[in-house]
Amino acid sequence: MHSLIFITALIGFASCKPCANEASNNELILSLNKDLLRSLENQGGLPNPSMHLALRLSKHHNLAKESEHLTKLKTHLHNDIQSSLSNSQPVVGIMALYTLALKSSCFNLHTVTFTVRERTETLLVHLKKQMDREKDHIAYTQRPLTNYYQYSLGVLALCVSGIRVHNHISHKLIKAVEHLEGIHIDSYAMAGMALQCVKDDGSHVHNPAELDTALSSIKLKLLAAGRADGHIGNEFSTGLAVQALLAMGSPVSECGAAMEAMRTDARNNTYHNPMAISQTLPALQRKTYLHVKTKECLNEDDTLVLEPLEPVTVIQSNIKVSVTVEVVSVSGVVTAFPVEIPTDSSLLQALELLQEKSIGFTFKLESSLWGPYLSEVNGEQARQSDRRYWHLSSDGTALTEGIKDFKIVGAQKITIKNTIY
Repeated sequence: MHSLIFITALIGFASCKPCANEASNNELILSLNKDLLRSLENQGGLPNPSMHLALRLSKHHNLAKESEHLTKLKTHLHNDIQSSLSNSQPVVGIMALYTLALKSSCFNLHTVTFTVRERTETLLVHLKKQMDREKDHIAYTQRPLTNYYQYSLGVLALCVSGIRVHNHISHKLIKAVEHLEGIHIDSYAMAGMALQCVKDDGSHVHNPAELDTALSSIKLKLLAAGRADGHIGNEFSTGLAVQALLAMGSPVSECGAAMEAMRTDARNNTYHNPMAISQTLPALQRKTYLHVKTKECLNEDDTLVLEPLEPVTVIQSNIKVSVTVEVVSVSGVVTAFPVEIPTDSSLLQALELLQEKSIGFTFKLESSLWGPYLSEVNGEQARQSDRRYWHLSSDGTALTEGIKDFKIVGAQKITIKNTIY
């Protein structure tokens, strides 16, 4: 009943905001497209395949810059995956995104190889092996070696690449949708796109009706996660959720409120993280990752030009705010650290200032596609291999942004808690 009410609300919202402002929407999309393209020049660390995927799914292109980024993916990211494979580290998520990025550029995937223990095999063969490892781990432990988001990415990448997904692989994902609660909206969205691709492909499954039930369940969960402001889950999960709904056959009108919420976010510069833009931009153009399967790189628009930007001078505020950083260890011990920081500092800057005070607070970072994240605090680790992470909240409200993106504009208590998942 609640889902039907939400659907009706979405349709009503869409009907009162028709596409009369199409020119403004197109201008907004073009601006996001340029922001994402410009961010390629400012990337730190490894090139991001998600950004490449979004640029390739877009209507407008700068083919020279996209080609340059593709070269970086095929060298720097490729070498990093090669290193992980050689060390037997699970890499299904980044390997799947790499596959999707290459496919979006119509690159011949059968020419991409990795060598492990003196044996050379193609990218797709290695991706299938990674999925087999994940599937076996689920069989023994009831959970993937990584997580269901990465598992779904693996299913999706194989499927859009024309590789038949083994029914034992897809069945594990179907069962996860049926029986697991508390999965993040992003994971449901990715599972929806993956299983829809499996269905469209006509791949064999143990029970086709079971697949349909899983897809219906995902759709209901996504719709039920809709908020009054139009977001599905939160500001940073809405893009993937809309992609999934469109991929699963929802009419555009059903996503009207979510589309408008994303446009509002874009105007308010909520999507300053390139990863957030990369998941939102396709959705705003009514594209999904499933479009990669049929993409043809022919007669593409090559008119996207980046105008030079005026240099921006960042003036640090003289106004300071008091922040308490509370660390909750795995044993439940709570330690509080006070610090004063300039207003509008990032959480990362706050933690750096706190560490500089040499009062017993230390931390270490690891990199991700979304930016740096905490891997160790006060000598205690929260590692994916242990199914743990550092959960961040401000005055009891979970953060939806990473430590580099979250800005502190007022006095508050930041809680960093060693959490199991």
